[in-house]
Amino acid sequence: MTIKRYDIVSDTHGYLSPELLDALQGADVIVHAGDICSPSDYRTLSDIARVQMCLGNNDWAYDYGPTAKTRKIFYASEFRWQVTHYRQRLNLQMSDIAICGHTHTPFVERDEWTDTLVMNPGSPTYPRRSRPSMGRIICDDGEILEAKIITLG
Repeated sequence: MTIKRYDIVSDTHGYLSPELLDALQGADVIVHAGDICSPSDYRTLSDIARVQMCLGNNDWAYDYGPTAKTRKIFYASEFRWQVTHYRQRLNLQMSDIAICGHTHTPFVERDEWTDTLVMNPGSPTYPRRSRPSMGRIICDDGEILEAKIITLG
């Protein structure tokens, strides 16, 4: 039994609130779905946990290293993860867990055709139609135990 906690964020836009940083403590992996807009924020998140991130539409001027691209694919907890900033760029047939951002509006759902878990964590910095938020997915070797949106503030 290897329970792992994946904290999901997007659209931080150069500001990591103290409440967000507190909520991220204890994460095994932080997944960022783009528009981090700050190499120093990337380093701050990397000091908390391993970061898996994609680039957002506002990240073009920043250098996060050679692994930061518009699509991030990785394998963890026996799942294929895919992270893109735009939901329409997700290929749900090639992932078990798909993360997107951009709209600053949180949701978590299962795709009816592929059974892929799809999440947008919203934005902890500039929420739209919601309060500041992030996501959390708890996995145990091939099983998703929990997938939820966490309201901050």
